[in-house]
Amino acid sequence: MTEDARGFARRRLAGAAMGLGGALVVSSLPAGAGATEHGRTLRRGSAEQAGLLPEHMDRLVDEARTFLGPSPERPAPERPAHEYPAPEHPFRAHPWYAGVVLLAGRGSTVALHRALGSAVRYAAYDEKSDTGVALPPERRIATSRDTVFDLASLSKLFTSLLAVQQIERGALGLDRRVAEYLPAFRAAGKQGVTVRQLLTHTSGFRAWIPLYGAPTHEEKLKLIWNEEPASPPGSVYRYSDLNLISLHLVLEQITGRPLDALLHDEITAPLGMDRTRYNPPASWKPVIAATEDARRPWSGLDRGLVWGEVHDENAYCLGGVAGHAGVFSCAWDLAVLARTLLNGGAYGRARILSSASVDLLFTNFTTAFPGHEHGLGFELYQHWYMGALATPRSAGHTGFTGTSIVLDPSTDTFLVMLANSVHPARSWRSGSAPRVAAGDALARAVPVRAAHGGTSWFGGMARATSATLTLPELAAGRRGARLDCALWWDTEPGVGVVALEASADAGATWRPVPFTTTDPGLGQGPVEHPAGSVTGWSGRVWHRVAADLAAWHGRPVRLRLRYTTGPLYVGRGVYADGLRVVDEHRVVFDENRPVDAAGIIASGWTRSPD
Repeated sequence: MTEDARGFARRRLAGAAMGLGGALVVSSLPAGAGATEHGRTLRRGSAEQAGLLPEHMDRLVDEARTFLGPSPERPAPERPAHEYPAPEHPFRAHPWYAGVVLLAGRGSTVALHRALGSAVRYAAYDEKSDTGVALPPERRIATSRDTVFDLASLSKLFTSLLAVQQIERGALGLDRRVAEYLPAFRAAGKQGVTVRQLLTHTSGFRAWIPLYGAPTHEEKLKLIWNEEPASPPGSVYRYSDLNLISLHLVLEQITGRPLDALLHDEITAPLGMDRTRYNPPASWKPVIAATEDARRPWSGLDRGLVWGEVHDENAYCLGGVAGHAGVFSCAWDLAVLARTLLNGGAYGRARILSSASVDLLFTNFTTAFPGHEHGLGFELYQHWYMGALATPRSAGHTGFTGTSIVLDPSTDTFLVMLANSVHPARSWRSGSAPRVAAGDALARAVPVRAAHGGTSWFGGMARATSATLTLPELAAGRRGARLDCALWWDTEPGVGVVALEASADAGATWRPVPFTTTDPGLGQGPVEHPAGSVTGWSGRVWHRVAADLAAWHGRPVRLRLRYTTGPLYVGRGVYADGLRVVDEHRVVFDENRPVDAAGIIASGWTRSPD
């Protein structure tokens, strides 16, 4: 994790709660407290009204449309499919989804809400030919902006929100042991597992177990009670459905209410999310996207085309209501939830969480497991599906059926992608390329204004490239020579790197130039970068760069910025502005002088106003 991420996590945690005896305590508020503090509500508008660049919002839609056709993917890590083993077939390019609904916005403005493709296209899946059995055109159902999707693991966010509500009200302790609420849970070495570990996937549980194999509800519960952690609690990050299933049982125990009633009473009804619920009624079926032709061996159950019922086998066997899966929703409702959280827990006159509790959702509790940043329920800083929207402040989640949501408080943006990517079969898609493409496009649509007005140099957002911005050969004759500029960066941490380099042999060889960066807004001293490079996130602010050129005293030298990206993901990119070389009181180079600017060689860098 970058220092930016660590520092942000510590600041948010300190502001949200206080540590007492190793436990995290959130000041209690009664239900509905703070309701007089109105939260911004959503409205439809243009990209310009949202403060977004329209050409990149158009690109978001254009790229999403390409995944309706054959969609071969570059290799990409993704959360293990655990209960979803795919049938084995030779590689063939299939559509990533049959249909998709996209919603993106900034502030109170929904600038994009588009539906593409089909909500219901196939009647079945032919595993022998690895083809979908398409419905006649007149029986297919196109997606609409109001299409309802099986959210799959996005359901975990609702369970987490309900848990944080109970923590806020003092009914649930974040660092209390789960067995204090569920005595049967202490069996098989689970007596030390805490509520925090369930919410952050650090309980040690394996990814899943087939509860659907047990014939009765009691026997399903026994499987959970008798499940031994695969690793000591707190020793490892491992994403597991069992965490949220266990939390579901805790919530029902402490409230005396079923999970679906809690969802309605505590979240969806106050926020007016009337298209979000467990077990949608039969009357909703025409507006629900179909999922998979579920049959053994690739599914745990023989169900045929799943349409209007939860896709997840364990959630299905639990009656459609489970802490890890089972919620159905539409894009607008999820945008309302996103706006609520970006507002600090309020939407209009309704408040579902205090702002301190919302901070906990976006606080990284898994600093011991770099790369697995996790708040309470929400994943943080995950380029593998957030794309360039990923920052230390970005929160989100994905669902196996093809769903995802990303919130970025640093830009006040939100992105919802709902797709039926397992229709007709789960084997037809892998990775998260459409999610990454959408995240990249929305991130690029948020302008970055030049440090000194006008335009600045932009290193682009191409993958697997090395872009260089090279100054003409200079003669820094005095020992006080230095390079000054402004730098803004947002890269994939540890992979995307911007380096300052120098060459004293006309570019034949290059060596790093150590430099310092200063964030003017922090009022602190400069940060040293002895390796001559930065990576990660600058905090969406320009930093002043200063580099001592004494090592090249008396020699002609060429200087360059080199931005290198990895093969899979990029951040928002790198910007440079106000490049100057001074030699005591003499200006050796200033890019604002036309004669100097004409000598810059830009490879992969362009002048950009945003």
